[in-house]
Amino acid sequence: MVAVTASPAEADAVARVEAETCAACHSSEIHTTIPALGGRPAPELLRLLLAFRDGSRSATMMDRITRGYSAGELEAIAGEIAGRAKP
Repeated sequence: MVAVTASPAEADAVARVEAETCAACHSSEIHTTIPALGGRPAPELLRLLLAFRDGSRSATMMDRITRGYSAGELEAIAGEIAGRAKP
């Protein structure tokens, strides 16, 4: 089997789409009990995402969601979210 690697532009586009799906729950305009994420530092977001993925941080949904991503994908998503304006 041959591994297919996305170009940097394609990877950025995927991260933008994935980050947009995060906003479905993590937007202060939508929910007041789920924390808004826009503008938070990327290293902080990545640390939290990895903690959800490895089970060291408890969650109702995020543990299941983050298991579907590699560490690199989570890093790209964290970077994209961090680059968005604060709510």
